[in-house]
Amino acid sequence: MSISYPRTLPSHTGIRQIDFRAVNAVAVSRSPFTLSTQAHAYAGQMWQADISLPPMKRADAEQWVAWLVSLRGQYGTFLLGDPLSTSIRGTATAATITGSAGDNTVTATVANGDSLLAGDMFQLGTGSDATLHKVLVDYTGTGSGTNLEIWPALRKTRSSAAADLTSPHGVFRLSSNETPWSVNEASIYGITFGAMEAI
Repeated sequence: MSISYPRTLPSHTGIRQIDFRAVNAVAVSRSPFTLSTQAHAYAGQMWQADISLPPMKRADAEQWVAWLVSLRGQYGTFLLGDPLSTSIRGTATAATITGSAGDNTVTATVANGDSLLAGDMFQLGTGSDATLHKVLVDYTGTGSGTNLEIWPALRKTRSSAAADLTSPHGVFRLSSNETPWSVNEASIYGITFGAMEAI
């Protein structure tokens, strides 16, 4: 069977820890005389993550190692999301999103009275088109399209795109072309790897 991308994460062991970072392209200059600063936000926004797996024996570890090596460094992609974001904290069961590429303020349609809460995550698109987004402010639906603040900005124009609120993922790639793992004297494997959003 040939390998296709994006791949799904192995699920036989779970993840010990994942550290997410929201990265923004912002230029800041400071006057050497007054120390006043000027900041300019560019369009660049992306997710980064560091993933640590639990200590494991060879039978479990080799499945992860083979999966990591199958990505061929930064060439291959995989789907990644917050393991605890399997449901939103708000009450919405469905949402559609409309906006243009680069928009941080989008039009969301959610049932009247249903909510999305700040910090809730959702996915737009599927497969290699999947993007992971975070709600920035509490939002209550009106049954028609109203403004919703999200991060990162839309990667492409979306028109009434259904948001996945139950198991959101984005497309990531390894942050390095090297794929390391360690084995200690007790035959326990240690595996950590970095990831960045594939834009």
